[in-house]
Amino acid sequence: MPNETDQEYAEKQLHSDPSSWVEKYADYLYGFAMSRLRDEDVAKDLVQDTFMAALQRLKGFEGNSKEKTWLTAILKNKIADFYRKRSGNSLNDLRIMGIEGELKDFFDAESGHWTEKDYPRAFGLEPHNPLMMKELGSILNECLAKLPGLWFSVFSMKHMDDLSSELICTELKLTAANFWVIMHRTKLNLRACLQKNWN
Repeated sequence: MPNETDQEYAEKQLHSDPSSWVEKYADYLYGFAMSRLRDEDVAKDLVQDTFMAALQRLKGFEGNSKEKTWLTAILKNKIADFYRKRSGNSLNDLRIMGIEGELKDFFDAESGHWTEKDYPRAFGLEPHNPLMMKELGSILNECLAKLPGLWFSVFSMKHMDDLSSELICTELKLTAANFWVIMHRTKLNLRACLQKNWN
């Protein structure tokens, strides 16, 4: 009769079949990683790392969530680790005081309102026009691709993964001030890029 550990392992096998992971989830996980990393080689490596980590943690998978959800959570952690490692040097370049200079470029010093040349313009969107929305999505992706890696990571974790600011700071080892500087600069960059490229 198998011991309890073997029996538990066999029960968990009912919830998860590692031999089918690549066929079932590789494309989805790769697409997920690419949408957050924008680097094919890194995305492929992290998907492989995800499968390896999942194999190592298989005994801990109790089937309380779907395999896909569980693997995606592991991949999210791998992506956060990747950006955490890369962010060490990037954070040295962030200066809270530098934001004041940026604000001067966009806002009138006396009134605090947008300068005439930087005043937000309406995009003239027609939400029910699929071609227009597709074109805007394409331009937005191009603008996102121009962001520094750390900025993109913070922005995607906040607005794509809908994570709290506190969790993002914890995951990427950012201070609250650094987080808000990154978000501010990212939004200004995206706004300028969209206005420049959207006719």
